[in-house]
Amino acid sequence: MKGRIHSVETCGTVDGPGLRYVIFMQGCPLRCQFCHNPDTWKMSDGKQVTVDELVADIETYLPFFKSSGGGVTVSGGEPLLHTKFLIELFKELKSRGIHTALDTAGGCFSTSPSFLESLDELLSLTDLVLLDIKQIDPEKHKVLTGLSNEHILAFANYLKEKDIPVWLRHVLVPGHSDHDEDLIRLADFIRNLTNVRKVEVLPYHKLGVYKWEALGLRYPLEAVEPPTTERVKNAEKILGMAMERILQKV
Repeated sequence: MKGRIHSVETCGTVDGPGLRYVIFMQGCPLRCQFCHNPDTWKMSDGKQVTVDELVADIETYLPFFKSSGGGVTVSGGEPLLHTKFLIELFKELKSRGIHTALDTAGGCFSTSPSFLESLDELLSLTDLVLLDIKQIDPEKHKVLTGLSNEHILAFANYLKEKDIPVWLRHVLVPGHSDHDEDLIRLADFIRNLTNVRKVEVLPYHKLGVYKWEALGLRYPLEAVEPPTTERVKNAEKILGMAMERILQKV
């Protein structure tokens, strides 16, 4: 089976526990204004690879994974656009004792029986989900990403029902996702997700602007600068309180 990928990173340190082999899949339904990989949006771009080709390359890094408690993370783009390919990949990885993680925004989550059938099989092979929630408010989420977030929040609750361990991530974009009232609403939502193991605040950055320019696209947040240390700490405090409540329940 072949899948379409954008690229790989062989020694990732921020996409799950330990050192990670990170696979960036091609294609994404969201159009986040702060996206640092707009070159992953189109499904038809990237390159096709087989499961065997990926596994052969991954195996060369096994000593680093095992010694660091790491593994393989599939990111994007949006990995859930490729569930059938990832099922075959994760089967091979689990047979080798490799930790598996999905880095997803849940943007293509659907309750259709065919999607859920594939998703459930993939989740049965997944050790950790890194879930991005860009904005808790549906309308603000639509402005920021091009889509509303009802199905994404439904996906978060679905992961809870399946008791899949989750690291929840929130990109802090000044003027867009850093308002206290939104952070408090997000904390209230997280508080009910008893499967969340970690909450991360990711400060907005402009490192991917050059990719927008290379693609001939106008970067919509050109006037927005990264958040101050104080605002990052503020978000960490608000969302951290939700994590404390979860730990009290466990």
